[in-house]
Amino acid sequence: MTAPPLARRALAEFIGTGLLVTVVVGSGIMAAQLSPRDVGLELLENAVATAAGLTVLIVLFGPVSGAHFNPVVSIVDWALGRKAASGLPGRDLLAYLPAQIAGGIGGAMLANLMFALPAVSTASKDRSSGHLWLSEVVATAGLVALIFALARTDRARLAPAAVGAYIGAAYWFTSSTSFANPAVTIARAFSDTFAGIAPASVAPFIAAQLAGALIGAALVLVLYPAAGTGSGADDVVVPHAEPAAGAQQPASA
Repeated sequence: MTAPPLARRALAEFIGTGLLVTVVVGSGIMAAQLSPRDVGLELLENAVATAAGLTVLIVLFGPVSGAHFNPVVSIVDWALGRKAASGLPGRDLLAYLPAQIAGGIGGAMLANLMFALPAVSTASKDRSSGHLWLSEVVATAGLVALIFALARTDRARLAPAAVGAYIGAAYWFTSSTSFANPAVTIARAFSDTFAGIAPASVAPFIAAQLAGALIGAALVLVLYPAAGTGSGADDVVVPHAEPAAGAQQPASA
């Protein structure tokens, strides 16, 4: 299979990450409107919508870009694939990261506008505490381990449902409600709603997510040291293939 051009893959990451944030923020706003003062029910509504939405987005955009929608997934794919020259190339990584971040911010703005709120509002919800940072380490480590374990063991068909289910569950088993994504974390600072995060809380969350990504990658290397070592994150959704002569390089993730 010949990979789509990089511009198309970066666009898929931009739109996909944007729609993911739209689902997260929009469902959070709707939950707060439908179930005011019932935080548990609000969280349930937000989690179910996010898990279902993420599953659909992976199916929709996976064959184009690998459906990373997450800088730590792209970074780990690049890092793990360097030895075998099978992961995300550095050029692609440099295109994916800004696309994901910009898309996420755009998605938060879209969600705000759909609920007649200002396009940009600075979130005021403080999320600065050690137990929240620990939760982000755990949530991100589990997500990275899941994605790359699937990639290395040829279980692509499980990816959309498995990743969606994991994120839906992690809303509940982590005290941070599992952001597990630097692009989503940055974007949620642009919406002063149920799903928001105060700008001062963003950097520690991202640091915890990067630490979790490192742990998740280490777990994959320990648990699956020789299983499909040429597999990248987009092999979860669409397999790699050698290009024909003169063809575009295959999608790495």
